[in-house]
Amino acid sequence: MINIKENEHLSIKNHSCAHLMAQAIKHLYPNALFWVGPVVSEGFYYDVDLGDAVIREEDLPKIEKEMKKISKDGKRIVKEELTKEEALAMFAEDPYKLDLISRMDENEVVITAYRQGDYVDLCRGPHVETVKELKFFKLLKVSGAYWKGDANNKMLQRIYGICFDTQEELDEHLNLLEEAKKRDHKKLGKELDLFMMSEYGPGFPFFLPKGMILRNILENYWYEEHTKEGYEFIKTPIMMSKELWELSGHWDNYKENMYTSMIDDREFCVKPMNCPGGMLVYKNSLHSYKDLPIRCGELGQVHRHEASGALNGLFRVRTFTQDDAHIFMREDQIEEEVIRLINFIDRVYSVFGLKYDIELSTRPEEKYIGDIEIWNKSEAALEAACHAAHKECKVNPGDGAFYGPKLDFHIQDSLGRVWQCGTIQLDMNLPERFDLTYVDSDGSKKRPVMLHRVIFGSIERFIGILIEHFGGNFPMWLAPVQVKVIPVHHEKHLDYANEVMQMLKDNGIRAELDDRNEKLGYRVREAQIKKIPVELVLGDGEVENGSVTVRRHGKKDTQVMSKEEFLVSILEEISSKAR
Repeated sequence: MINIKENEHLSIKNHSCAHLMAQAIKHLYPNALFWVGPVVSEGFYYDVDLGDAVIREEDLPKIEKEMKKISKDGKRIVKEELTKEEALAMFAEDPYKLDLISRMDENEVVITAYRQGDYVDLCRGPHVETVKELKFFKLLKVSGAYWKGDANNKMLQRIYGICFDTQEELDEHLNLLEEAKKRDHKKLGKELDLFMMSEYGPGFPFFLPKGMILRNILENYWYEEHTKEGYEFIKTPIMMSKELWELSGHWDNYKENMYTSMIDDREFCVKPMNCPGGMLVYKNSLHSYKDLPIRCGELGQVHRHEASGALNGLFRVRTFTQDDAHIFMREDQIEEEVIRLINFIDRVYSVFGLKYDIELSTRPEEKYIGDIEIWNKSEAALEAACHAAHKECKVNPGDGAFYGPKLDFHIQDSLGRVWQCGTIQLDMNLPERFDLTYVDSDGSKKRPVMLHRVIFGSIERFIGILIEHFGGNFPMWLAPVQVKVIPVHHEKHLDYANEVMQMLKDNGIRAELDDRNEKLGYRVREAQIKKIPVELVLGDGEVENGSVTVRRHGKKDTQVMSKEEFLVSILEEISSKAR
């Protein structure tokens, strides 16, 4: 799925289409006033104040019809340059534009507006040359949005749309959006009994038994792979005193998002990050240069206060589990360790069929700590590690954290949507704040170099991504229920069904028996709805021959084989983590 914002041509086209939509709305709702209409990754939107009027989903075709009429008229889009006084006069009756103009930099001598026929709006541009170029568009949805994002301000209506060069491109995108709706992890999470939300804990997900199976499989896989890579594991407390968070710098920069409580007349904080606890673990003992690198992993549960309007299933929650690791090393070990990490992350993502791109974020222009020389060396080491691992990395200038440069891994799911999950961050801040040291070969104390890194990012969010990536059709090794055993008749075939069930369970297969007194077709369809990878249908022939009839999810044809052959094949499929 294309990111409109990152495509310069489509970004200009979509921004122009936002103006086209605003002009159409103004024709249909003469009292409409407009705040901003930016391009976003999904297309464009405009925030509109309609006074007492309301636009609903069923009104969108009416607006589209007016947009097409304006487009056919073919007016040119003309740039106008204004002084601040001229802009204030032009928009004297529009409080939203007056607010924008009043907040413009005094040095911004020239203000630009774009006019198309009877519609004009403040805008930096650029735009397409004529509205005739805007033919293939679709208005997608309507939602509410507070003016300036402030809940104390008026609620505006936000109308979303998208625009492409051809009808074919638009149709393809709309088909992907429909597929994305079907794959919505909130919808599938409920249908497949994976997780739930409750009004008693907004933003705090409840994992149901089947969801816990999926979660435990992922966590066990994480531990197994990290053990192979030489990681040790720790568990740090969920609550620690405010003094620790002042030392780490989180209190000054993040306290609005932290949950706190008074214990024995001291203020304690529920951790929003695992890092300070990891620092205390390192300081618990002396370290020699020979001990490094130390790779320390933690599946640590953190809590962050998110605005209620931002909460979104498992994608945006108030508590989640980071698959954190902190790696302490000597400066001469950076490149080798990062190469190893890149290869490790590559191996993990490939298991799930997730492609990815790497982005190198470099030193911010102003707010950063440490010497520029150290930054330059660190950035060069991260870039060299990418090349040595035979990976390309796109440089994102100035977007590093204040404490060091980082590599971000942007994964792409089966619908082409991009998610930022993995990251490798080089930190020059916490080792200094916590006075972390190791004893070097000459007996002197040295400061270790530190890497923060995650692969999944958040267990909860990664599960949400996997639900949508696979559309709930999990590969055999991940599926909460791998096999549904269905005897044709309860009385005649149940004994054999129990025998097959016992064989599967003895070999660690997650199987369920459906021996309800319902029609066979009904039970088969229900297993399909629940997206269980395999159904074993057992009737007279299967009982007589010691066989099973295998029906794969989503396929009409079946296969008959001995129960022993089926066991060998499914165990191979699970162990190979086949997709």
